Amino acid sequence: MIEDIQKDAEKRMQKSVEALKTEFSKIRTGRAHTSLLDHVTVEYYGSEVPLSQVSNINIEDARTLSLTPWEKDMVKPIEKAIMASDLGLNPSTAGTVIRIPVPPMTEERRRDLVRVVRAEAEGGRVAIRNIRRDANSDLKALEKEKEISEDEQRRGEDLIQKLTDKYVAEMDKTLEEKEKELMEV
Repeated sequence: MIEDIQKDAEKRMQKSVEALKTEFSKIRTGRAHTSLLDHVTVEYYGSEVPLSQVSNINIEDARTLSLTPWEKDMVKPIEKAIMASDLGLNPSTAGTVIRIPVPPMTEERRRDLVRVVRAEAEGGRVAIRNIRRDANSDLKALEKEKEISEDEQRRGEDLIQKLTDKYVAEMDKTLEEKEKELMEV
């Protein structure tokens, strides 16, 4: 029973770390990266689909992305979708190739993004602590029902605390890497 609670907590903590990494990948650093356009959707035959499903996305150089739509008539809708997104990018079209220059970030914008990243990481740490709390309350419930002894409960709580420390440290490391990446000029 303790192992089940521990495995469940660990699985949920891993998902929290992965969710944080996913959020971090959406935060732009001033360099061209294909994940920059991951959440941009375009109208395609009556439904909203991700850009990656209607075009080929490539990195041309450090500050330029290029998109090649699979259908010629998708050029204008893709351009509109990129301009309508919250990314502040201005695509330019040359025939069927859409080039997106990624502007360099200002120092102030970098600091703002570092604040955003820190807030995201704190949210992740809170999620991990909530998972710890849930696991510990499950252990207490088992002890109350006399399914495990008090010593087993304490051992279980120690294991959960070690997991918590491990995943919080992993989040802190991810945060540190992202901050360094953001402040890099």
